[in-house]
Amino acid sequence: MTEMTVLVAGASGRTGRDVLDALLDAGIRVRALTSSPETVETLELQGADEVVVGDLLAISTAREAVEGADAVICAVGSTPGANLLRGPLVDREGVVNLVDAAADEGVDRFVLVSAIGVGDSKEGMPGPFRALLDLFGILDAKEASEEHLRRSGLDYTIVRPGGLTNDPAAGDVLVGEGGDTVSGSIPRADVARLLVAALFTPESENRTFEVVSREGRRGSVTGVVDVDWRHPEPVVRR
Repeated sequence: MTEMTVLVAGASGRTGRDVLDALLDAGIRVRALTSSPETVETLELQGADEVVVGDLLAISTAREAVEGADAVICAVGSTPGANLLRGPLVDREGVVNLVDAAADEGVDRFVLVSAIGVGDSKEGMPGPFRALLDLFGILDAKEASEEHLRRSGLDYTIVRPGGLTNDPAAGDVLVGEGGDTVSGSIPRADVARLLVAALFTPESENRTFEVVSREGRRGSVTGVVDVDWRHPEPVVRR
């Protein structure tokens, strides 16, 4: 197992769980952050080396979570209707707290899951769904978090996936850069692999990507870039 410690924020979510699997498959030490005490046992059984329970709206939680971490993968997120007020707060203030704590700690790399539809990628999200997220303030919150990360001084990668599915990893991903590039869907497992690869891919530093699977693409495709993703070698779990 590598000496590297990666904090996964939002570890108990569906994308976060896939990120844990991808890190553990590579033999990387994982600290899982969850706001749900009832998920601690599940995360430990999955293989997390540490589990921190806390609310990112409290800066003390963010500081505790990043202490001693080498990198952060932030997969926190919200859905419309699942706590109307709290969702956008976590997407904005929660992520901002985590970014600030990581910068203070001197974390080497911060990888953020955002979404196609945020900022200059808004045209890549279907209009009705974008209107719903706008109503709840989620897209504005995510855009503010992206901008805060860009200004933080941290080495970062922002990944904006299309619509997330629970399908098996396709392994054939279209990566756009520049906002209005690609549109469609992508399995969470493919997103998780890219998030982990970003930690080891110098070419992805300080860049923002839109990603969909080739099979899940919708409409025209522009701004596709060729990134030499450095996927860590899998190891045999003990």
